Amino acid sequence: MPGAGSPNTDIPNTDLLKTDLLSTVTPNSDRPAAGGDRPQRRTRRRIRRWEALALAGLLCALGAAGAVALSAGSGDAPPPAAPVAAAPLSAFEQARRAGVQGLLDRWAGAVRDGDRGSLVALFDEGAVPGFVDAEVRRMNNLAGVPLADWGYEIGHEPEHPVPTDLAEHLGATDVWAPPVYLRYAVEGADAASTRKPVSLVVARRGDDWKLVSDWDLPEYGRETWRGPWDFGPVIAREVTTASNVSVVLGHPDQEAWVDAVAEEMRTAVPAVTELWGTGWARRAVVIVASDQEEFTAQAGADHSGANIAAVAVSDAVVPGSDTVTGQRIVFSPASAGRLTEDTRRSVLRHELTHIAARAATTDGSPLWMLEGFADYAGHRGSGIGVAAAAPTVAAAVAAHGPPARLPSDADFAAGGDRAVVAYELAWSVNAYIADRFGESALGDLYHALATGPVDAITLDGRLQGVLGLSSAELVSGWGTWMTEQLS
Repeated sequence: MPGAGSPNTDIPNTDLLKTDLLSTVTPNSDRPAAGGDRPQRRTRRRIRRWEALALAGLLCALGAAGAVALSAGSGDAPPPAAPVAAAPLSAFEQARRAGVQGLLDRWAGAVRDGDRGSLVALFDEGAVPGFVDAEVRRMNNLAGVPLADWGYEIGHEPEHPVPTDLAEHLGATDVWAPPVYLRYAVEGADAASTRKPVSLVVARRGDDWKLVSDWDLPEYGRETWRGPWDFGPVIAREVTTASNVSVVLGHPDQEAWVDAVAEEMRTAVPAVTELWGTGWARRAVVIVASDQEEFTAQAGADHSGANIAAVAVSDAVVPGSDTVTGQRIVFSPASAGRLTEDTRRSVLRHELTHIAARAATTDGSPLWMLEGFADYAGHRGSGIGVAAAAPTVAAAVAAHGPPARLPSDADFAAGGDRAVVAYELAWSVNAYIADRFGESALGDLYHALATGPVDAITLDGRLQGVLGLSSAELVSGWGTWMTEQLS
């Protein structure tokens, strides 16, 4: 949600919050472009509108499986669904899989060991140009990453077709495009390995299988996931908090920013734990992207690194599991130049709250609860007031009166001013609940509402169960509280 900032004293759509605070707001209004400054006003700290959007935290599908990572989207493919029972493999298929798995094991071993000679020997004579050099660079770039696991495995999905021209060019005994996954984990920070797709083609000459290509083949719906090590040498900073290890990854030219984020993790993890409780890993992997291409690879094509500071992503969550794989906080390349010390703290704690809450959160739950809670965590303890934390809403409430309803999921997805207002409202209703009913009750309400989509009747029932209020009573009390805070 938008953090503390300078109110825009020239608010477009002057009936922005009149009665229904959101219904008259149109997306993509003529507000200043992201990154533009608002008129200054006396507040504890000042945030550009870009930072407000950065703090908002967005949602995005995690690929074909439809998994959603809160406050972010991921271009990472979700882990494949649990394998279904397949027909018994023929002797040819068994031998094929065994041969290629042996090749994959040697590939992973050479990368882990930094053995250039062994790695180069694994490539076919007809390997696509640049593949060998890219793999050698990747191996070297990985040297600074503390890995608990690095391997390749064949999945159980149907095999992919091999492009005809490539097969003809190779002239090999056999050419195969198996469903392959990179399996890796960062030492200390990952409770379990994540799996990422590899668009691999291999060839057999006699009894030997060799690597041919990991190029994306969009015409076949195939892509190879790229990690930070595909974008240059990687530096790592390990941060220990209460015996738990978090890891911040970045590149040498970003060392100062990587160090600043790592230092912020020392207080962020305890702060989020104080609010959420100890029922999470209390550690995270943070990636500082070097450019737009890397940010897109880690966060997904739906996110522009020019307009948001960070996103939190994860693999699909297995229902009932306490372990979430592939959880990452990804900072955009523009964040170092645009975030202040205060806004960096808010952004990191916001995204870390999504990491902490992910296992307890079902996709489709009300965004005013999910995003507002994360924003509350981001600003918690800052001493910031409503006028600074929700400047657009504060100005409109002062002019037109308090809100008449909770923001809907559609408000968050609308973009423009309407989304900004939605995030500010979400923060303020969470701040109201924490102030009047206590943080324990706020946490209980999150758990009650984070179980998936809710209709009006269900929402009323859960609000009554936790707060003893109906939706109408919540909105009324929240409006009164906002008026009091602003006066």
